Amino acid sequence: MRWAKIVERMLLTVPVMLGVAIAVFLFMRLTPAADPVDLMMGDAGHVSQAEIERIRQEFNLDKSLPIQLKHFLTGLARLDLGMSITKRAPVGQLIKERLPATIELAGMSFLLALAIAVPIGILSAVKQNSILDRLSMGVSFFGLSLPGFWLGIILIMLFSVKFGWFPTAGRLSYDVHLTEVTGFYLLDSLLTANPQALVSVLRHLFLPALTMGATMAATVARMIRSSMLEVLRQDYVTLARAKGLPEFMVIGHHALRNALIPTVTVVAIQAGGFLAGNMIVETVFGWPGVGRLVVEAILRRDFPLVQGAVIIFAFTFIVMNLLADILYTLVNPKISL
Repeated sequence: MRWAKIVERMLLTVPVMLGVAIAVFLFMRLTPAADPVDLMMGDAGHVSQAEIERIRQEFNLDKSLPIQLKHFLTGLARLDLGMSITKRAPVGQLIKERLPATIELAGMSFLLALAIAVPIGILSAVKQNSILDRLSMGVSFFGLSLPGFWLGIILIMLFSVKFGWFPTAGRLSYDVHLTEVTGFYLLDSLLTANPQALVSVLRHLFLPALTMGATMAATVARMIRSSMLEVLRQDYVTLARAKGLPEFMVIGHHALRNALIPTVTVVAIQAGGFLAGNMIVETVFGWPGVGRLVVEAILRRDFPLVQGAVIIFAFTFIVMNLLADILYTLVNPKISL
């Protein structure tokens, strides 16, 4: 029965994805801005009108809006995201080349955020109204208020420019050689037993991951604290303590497991937003991922590239929400999909 519900939920994502695809298609073309072919030919010197018309015909830009939409949806049904107007390469290939960098950054941000948020949330609940509680919640509130681009710039100025501890941009130092196996530099440095590359990759990852993970860490810490405070007042926690169980077992086994139920959704939504929300961070840190690629595509009005990336982002967000619902049922079997 559970698998039937999962399949049903997956099928429900199809109309959602269709709606996202149509919305992105219309917004990109109805937004008043320069023509993508004019932007592409702007630096090409003298270009004949015939050449411009040929390019417009190549990308179906000379067709009416309904026909363009038909071509786009037909290609999408074949898992063909089209050709990039400015880079003259398949959109799927361009995203595939940049995706490992984005996933690596999002994964490190996720782990870093949880490593900060979970212990802070638990300690704040256990030490309610203490100096530690007030300080941690004040810092988390401050973290929620900080825009990502501002925090990134401050971290660069402080830890890169002033102290020189971390690099300002890129994924790997120019003087470090790394044999690519999977495209994930962190994993490749481990697979090839290259400690110099591993250190360089971690140094490049830390500041952008901290910038991306700050908001999630603040949100999850406050959520865990709130949930823990509610759970710690329950009768079964009082009973566990009355039985003489060690405090770490009461907190870890009885309280934390139940407190994680409402936190799972928040974590999944935040994780799903990492891929879509990393555009600013990747731009600030010069990170060669999908987010930076999308920013460049938006500025150049590269319709197919923006559409393809947004569809990937939307699909990831939907999948993460589905995983959150599934994890809900695993953490608490009383809840059904």
